[in-house]
Amino acid sequence: MEFQSFDAGYLERLAARDPEVERHFHDYFSELIRIKLRSRQFPPHAIDDIRQETFLRVLQAVRRDGIRDPERIGAFVNSTCNFVAMEFGRAGARHKVPDTEMPDVRDERPDSERAMLATEARTQVRAILEKMSDKDRRLLSAVFLEERSSEEICRQFGIDGNYLRVLLFRARNKFRQMMEKQVLAARKAM
Repeated sequence: MEFQSFDAGYLERLAARDPEVERHFHDYFSELIRIKLRSRQFPPHAIDDIRQETFLRVLQAVRRDGIRDPERIGAFVNSTCNFVAMEFGRAGARHKVPDTEMPDVRDERPDSERAMLATEARTQVRAILEKMSDKDRRLLSAVFLEERSSEEICRQFGIDGNYLRVLLFRARNKFRQMMEKQVLAARKAM
């Protein structure tokens, strides 16, 4: 696949629903999105759903608001895909995937050991959340524990969806770094 740079004229034609440009845009980013999602091990039906939703959101944004930096459209498609995949992952956790698509992997540990590990993990997560800023703690809790919609969270924090993605990215990175430090400290203590 040849990589292409995008300009304002291309995006104007995309916003104007030029069939040739729409087809090119779809073909160009479709395989890139598939490769990305396959590497994250999404099932085939999920890849198609995420890809379709990504295109829908990107095209709506291009037609509604335009893109400030046309040469950054690839990064915009990529970040939109990341956000849609994250939403899909959260929603997928609430819905059972058909057995034909997921291998049967059983946890062979006794119930008491699984319960103990789950309790320990919850304790670690709570301890890390307590060390985080109030804003980050409330944001992560709303998204991952309460599983509230992005619209609700944006209203609560008084922000738009794009800034929510930025805040969530930062909060998740802080959480991950704190978790890694905690794991390393626990290993050193052993």
